[in-house]
Amino acid sequence: MAKNVIILNTSPRKNFNTAQLLKEAQKGAESAGANTEYFNLYDYNFSGCRSCFACQRKGSTTEGVCAVKDDLSPILEKCINADAIIIGSPVYFSYPTGVFRCFVERLLFANHTYMVDKENGGCKRRLDKTIPTGVIFTMNCPEELASKINYPTILEENVKSLNHIMGYAESLYSYDTQQFADFSKYNCDLFDENHKKEVHLTQFPKDLEKSFDLGKRLTQMEI
Repeated sequence: MAKNVIILNTSPRKNFNTAQLLKEAQKGAESAGANTEYFNLYDYNFSGCRSCFACQRKGSTTEGVCAVKDDLSPILEKCINADAIIIGSPVYFSYPTGVFRCFVERLLFANHTYMVDKENGGCKRRLDKTIPTGVIFTMNCPEELASKINYPTILEENVKSLNHIMGYAESLYSYDTQQFADFSKYNCDLFDENHKKEVHLTQFPKDLEKSFDLGKRLTQMEI
């Protein structure tokens, strides 16, 4: 039986760096025989967790899907029934997009519990299966500077949370991306246009290959 893989773009741009990497990951999943669905989450009207605690009440029937009904509800249901999930986000001022955070809050809190896992420590997972999850982060920041200002430390906290709730998560970073297709249209002397173009021609194709491999690998995981 073919696996179902959900691809989620949490960037406002539908065809730029993050989207291109996600679409390559989608190709990788499909090369491994997966059925895929791709969502641009900026097209949907939803908010983050409202702390209503409906999912934590005794006798709750939410079954891992946030109780709040809005545009995100059917996508959340698809996610908890998927065989793998791949999420992409650009980095804005050290963090993923607000849409990324809103989605992750809604996905994770409904599958989190406040019950102690006496066997493994920490909190019990609500899910009785593992859903391999990949997170692709893109940024115009070079890798050396990103490390210096602790981007990986900050961003990996999101991945750790996904790893705990979904059972497995890994990240892929695309650094020093080309922010504008045409620099002449913008007030910007912080970046060297020629350098950005060079990185886009030499490194970005490698990142696309890594994304393809990520999609394929997550699809093929047997956990």
